[in-house]
Amino acid sequence: MAQISDQSLIDTVSVCAAAAVALKEDALEALVELKRTYGVPFALLDGHRGDIIEAIAELAGGDWLLWSTLCSQVALRGKAELIDEREPLVLLAVPLGEKARPWVAVAPFLTRPVHSEQDRTRLAEIIGISPAAASKWAKRQRIWSPEALLLLAAKAQEKTVADTQVSALSAQVDALSSHLAETYEEIALLYRLTENLRLSDGVEEIGGRTLDWLLDVLPAEGVAAVFSPATRIDPFSENNVPDPWFVCRGDFPGTHAEFTQCVARLGVDVSRQPVVFNASGLGRLHDAKLFARNLVVAPLVSAGKTHGYLAAANHYSGGEFGTVEARLLGSVATILGIHCGNVVLYREQSELFAGVVRALSSAIDAKDQYTCGHSDRVARVAVRLAEELGMNANERRTLHLAGLLHDIGKIGIKDEVLRKPGKLTPEEYEHIKLHPALGYEILRGIKKIEHVLPAVLHHHESWDGQGYPHGLVGEAIPFIARIVAVADAFDAMGSDRPYRKGMDDDSLDTILRAGAGKQWDAHIIEAFFRARGDIREISRRERENLQLDLQPLA
Repeated sequence: MAQISDQSLIDTVSVCAAAAVALKEDALEALVELKRTYGVPFALLDGHRGDIIEAIAELAGGDWLLWSTLCSQVALRGKAELIDEREPLVLLAVPLGEKARPWVAVAPFLTRPVHSEQDRTRLAEIIGISPAAASKWAKRQRIWSPEALLLLAAKAQEKTVADTQVSALSAQVDALSSHLAETYEEIALLYRLTENLRLSDGVEEIGGRTLDWLLDVLPAEGVAAVFSPATRIDPFSENNVPDPWFVCRGDFPGTHAEFTQCVARLGVDVSRQPVVFNASGLGRLHDAKLFARNLVVAPLVSAGKTHGYLAAANHYSGGEFGTVEARLLGSVATILGIHCGNVVLYREQSELFAGVVRALSSAIDAKDQYTCGHSDRVARVAVRLAEELGMNANERRTLHLAGLLHDIGKIGIKDEVLRKPGKLTPEEYEHIKLHPALGYEILRGIKKIEHVLPAVLHHHESWDGQGYPHGLVGEAIPFIARIVAVADAFDAMGSDRPYRKGMDDDSLDTILRAGAGKQWDAHIIEAFFRARGDIREISRRERENLQLDLQPLA
């Protein structure tokens, strides 16, 4: 359950008071309807306490003490009655609404004309006014039979009850519609959230989308989230930041530091539940730097660990947050918390996987000292080409892996061929051409990296069909293989070998331009020259940073 401040009790009392006012308003409306029906004004009494709520001004001197006592019985029995029958007058009492509504309407009626002085005197005594006033009042009255009064009262009462029921049902329908609207928005938001959760997405993507959706649904001026560093580590990235990530949408009034301090003061980590604080609750925390009029905070928890927090600040209508906002934010936080826990586990597995990939890459480098660092440089150049070609983050990660693993098949190449300082014989060349297929066979059983297999198998295919191992032509060559082919050729031609010096930049550029549309995809060669400055810097920096000192095998 969400923790709610003392303001909720005040809200409950206010609702009860408002309901009482609404009941009285219903009774007064029924009083107006009775006046239209009978053509005379009615007094309104509280059938429980006997209080006169609405009096008839010219008949204020009657025996209201007796009449109010009788009205309590009328309210209890729930049907219209004549509570005073003294010729020439009767007093009609009509209960309004159901028994739960203790209002009673009362009015006097004449049952025969008033002609004699004795009748006027008697009438004056009953209703508590002077004989002259009683005479004037009697002249304005219509003559009724008691039976007609009760029959019409029964019909009027039925109509009042029906109107009351319609009003109550209408209020229930409105409340249900409001609840259904809130529930629909909550379900729609949770559906969108679960549909868009992918482990490959970083918290930046899913966190930003979630806050956009919350701002549309919650009556808040601003929303915010903070995620722990553990949810943001990418084992294949150099841009990991060891700090929490804070993001907000709308007019969220607090900074990251203020929000963090406030969360600590509110005890969210202790409750592990959504916490609602409105003005009265916030005011009690004098030593905290409080930045909002009211606040809802929900922790992102999974397996006992807190991965961050969601918050909504300042009700935009000037009202206060309650269980509806707490429930919605709590539901979203639960889903995000589980997702963050899964992301952390996924990152840990990815770290292990990244270690295995780097170990394989290092194994290739250790086997051939002259190409040491080649796989890492190919990976970085391939990623830079992917950026230039407008590829997304997942595609860039795939190319990074493909670059690291593209030569893994060289593990199966004979050392004397791989490390031969001179020109290869035709047989030796055919043997070394086996490494793409060998790499494919080594990796194809690993489901997690099956998406890099096309680059491993086909990075030596040629645009004109003269490459190997399958002689693919043009766009039949997988796109990632075409990118790795350019990165691989660039680094291989620019690196020193025992039998030759690495090519200078001008010679490299000439060969690449000449091979566009023949050996390599011209579109990728164009991207290469657009990013030429960055690619040269990648190549230079990686060669400078190379620290391995491997001696050739005897």
